[in-house]
Amino acid sequence: MKFADQARAAKEATGPLRRLDRAAKDQALEAMAARLRDATASVLSANRADLERGRAAGMSESLQDRLALTADRVEAMAAGLESLAGLPDPVGEVVRGWTTPQGARIEQLRVPIGVIGIIYEARPNVTADAAGICLKSGNASLLRGSSSALESNRAVIAALRAGLADAGLPVDAVNLVEGGHDITDEMMHARGLVDLLIPRGGAGLINAVVTGSTVPVIETGTGNCHLVVDSSADLAMAERIILNAKTQRPSVCNALETVLVLADVAATAVPQLVGALAAAGVTVHGDQRCVELDSRVVAAGEHEFEAEYLSLDLAMRVVADLDEAITHIARYSSGHSETIVTSSLASAQLFQDSVDAAAVLVNCSSRFVDGGEFGFGAEIGISTQKTHARGPMGLIEMTSTSYRLTGDGQTRLG
Repeated sequence: MKFADQARAAKEATGPLRRLDRAAKDQALEAMAARLRDATASVLSANRADLERGRAAGMSESLQDRLALTADRVEAMAAGLESLAGLPDPVGEVVRGWTTPQGARIEQLRVPIGVIGIIYEARPNVTADAAGICLKSGNASLLRGSSSALESNRAVIAALRAGLADAGLPVDAVNLVEGGHDITDEMMHARGLVDLLIPRGGAGLINAVVTGSTVPVIETGTGNCHLVVDSSADLAMAERIILNAKTQRPSVCNALETVLVLADVAATAVPQLVGALAAAGVTVHGDQRCVELDSRVVAAGEHEFEAEYLSLDLAMRVVADLDEAITHIARYSSGHSETIVTSSLASAQLFQDSVDAAAVLVNCSSRFVDGGEFGFGAEIGISTQKTHARGPMGLIEMTSTSYRLTGDGQTRLG
C-alpha cells in the first residue's frame, strides 16, 4: 500500500478512536497483548532473521542489543500493553474550567492529537509500546521502523492488528510503514494527513527529521548523560549508582556517559571508581588529572566529552568545584538526564536549580528516567525539547487540548 493511502486510512480511523470510552480501549489493549503472546514464536523467528542479516552486514553490538528480542522481552511488550490498560484514560480530562461573567461555561479538555507518525531505529519493542500508547490516548499510529528490524516489526504489527480486529476496532489504527528514505521523506511532508512526527534514534535521524519536516515534530534527544561526584558524596553510593547507570544496559539513551569528580575528593574517588568500572569491563577515558591518579585510565581524546558512547566506555574528568561541573554539563549535555551524588542539601539544590535537562536526579541512577519506571506503562520516547512534552512521554503527552464552551444563549457585548 502506498504511504498516502496508509495515512488516509489512519486518518479515517481517528474518527472512531476519538469516540471510544476507556473500557473499549482497554479491551483492545488486552486483546493486542493476548495476540502478541500467541505470536511469540513467530516474532522470535522473525527477529532471528533480522539479527542474522544485521550480523552479516556488520551491525554493531550496541545495535544488535537494541534489535534483539527474547521470550522475556516479548512478554514484557505484552505486559506493557496490559499495564496501559490499567492506567487512567487522559482523554476527556478537564485541565481547567471556569464561568464567564455572562454565565457561559468554559472547559479545557484533553483530546487526541490525531495521526502520530513515529520514526525509529532497530528496537522492535518500540513498535508495541508506541502502538499501545497511541491507541490508549485515542490516536492512530504510523510506525516507521528501520529496515534492520523489518521482519520483527511485521510480525509484531500483524499480532497487534489481529488484536484490534478481535476487539472490533479499525485495524488501521496501527500501521507499519515500509520503504526507504523516500517514504520517510513522505512522512515528513504529509502535512494534513500526519498531525505529529516523533523521531527516535541516533542524532543523524533526529536532526534530519527536526530540520526537514513540515509536519510538527517532538524532538527526542540523544543521551549524553552526566553524573557529578560531589565533595560530600558517599563514595560507596556513587559507585553503585555509576555501575548501574553505565553497565545495566549501556546502549540506551539514559545510560551514563560522563562522570565529573570534584577535585577535593578526586585522589580517593577516581581510583575507587575506575577500579570498580574496570572490574565491570568498562574502559574509562579521562582527562590528564584522571590519568595521573590511575594508570588504568585511557587519555581522553579531544571530542570524547561531546557524545554518547553507547558502549562499555565512560568519560571522566576532575573539576575544581560544583560550579565548574555545572558549566561542563551546560556545554556538553544533550538535555536528557543529569545526576549528582551528594550528602549536601545545598549542593543538591544548587544542582537542580542550575542544570537544564529533562530530568535532574539526586542520589539515584539515570536508568530510572524511563516511562515504565515513571509509572507511565510505557513510553513513546524521551523528549529533550522544551515545548508541549519534556522527559518520558506517556499517555498525557500524546494528547492536546480543546476548549468547550457551553451557554444558554449568551452573546458577546463588546
